Amino acid sequence: MTSDGFVYVSLAQLMALEFPSRGLSFAARQPQGSILAGNHASRLRGRGLNFDELRRYQPGDDLRHLDWRASLRTGKPVVRTFTEERDRPALILVDQRMSMFFGSQQSFKSVVAAELGVLAAWMVFNAGDRVGGLVFNDSRIDSIAPLRSRKRVEALCSRIAAQNQALNASNPDAEDADQLDKVLQRCLALAGHDHLICIVSDFAGAGERTLQLMRQLAAHNDVIAMQVYDPIAMNLPTDGRLLVTQGELQVELAVGRRQVHQPLGDYLTGRLKDVATLLRRSRVPLMMFSTAQESLTQLRAELGKQPGGRR
Repeated sequence: MTSDGFVYVSLAQLMALEFPSRGLSFAARQPQGSILAGNHASRLRGRGLNFDELRRYQPGDDLRHLDWRASLRTGKPVVRTFTEERDRPALILVDQRMSMFFGSQQSFKSVVAAELGVLAAWMVFNAGDRVGGLVFNDSRIDSIAPLRSRKRVEALCSRIAAQNQALNASNPDAEDADQLDKVLQRCLALAGHDHLICIVSDFAGAGERTLQLMRQLAAHNDVIAMQVYDPIAMNLPTDGRLLVTQGELQVELAVGRRQVHQPLGDYLTGRLKDVATLLRRSRVPLMMFSTAQESLTQLRAELGKQPGGRR
């Protein structure tokens, strides 16, 4: 399978994203106006705390850390001390279903998702955290356990590239309409608490069960949704003929005809709005990425976006 970087990605292409990912971060220390700062979206918790030891109370200690049982037992105030976790696990969920194998302009959604997933993985690795993930198509879920290792990032990149290159216009359409929910269910079983979970998908097939699972994940973890969309869903041409490409399959639509334009426009824009609304209801920070622009450029912009910006 030839990897041109627009329809298909290669392992080398994904590994090369390590350098441009440096300087980017999901951490709570975002600029004042970032989408990941403030109360309009769940602020990222950052690393958790591990219990360190019990010791005698000293003036200035946080009274919330008093250990009442130990204090009563010794007759003197005793506090619990904590140390910050050295690293925390991250799970990067990357969608490579047939719904992603589409693009009307620069790249296919599957390519943008692959790049964003790997950029997120390198960001996590550069921050000193453990990287793992779930890469899925319509019938398969590949699981990579979190580990702070360059080889583990490479393993994730390899699975993403393999599933990406397996996409083909001759593949059957979605075999399992609930695949996204099954992936989130698997993620819920793997991520107990204090994980960073980054979901990169077009969220096709998302519904109330999806919303419920995302809320469950967000209850004890930091969850970020990256919705990949094609600009045709935002601005359908009003006349002429539209060439829609899916792999080697090409279909020409006379979008100027009302019976074609109206239902197609309603479906595309409606689906995008429905999914965005559902994701906002989950209270998970939402970033939107177009197939018409470079993934890295968009990610930089989204990480520094004003809270009142496009949503």
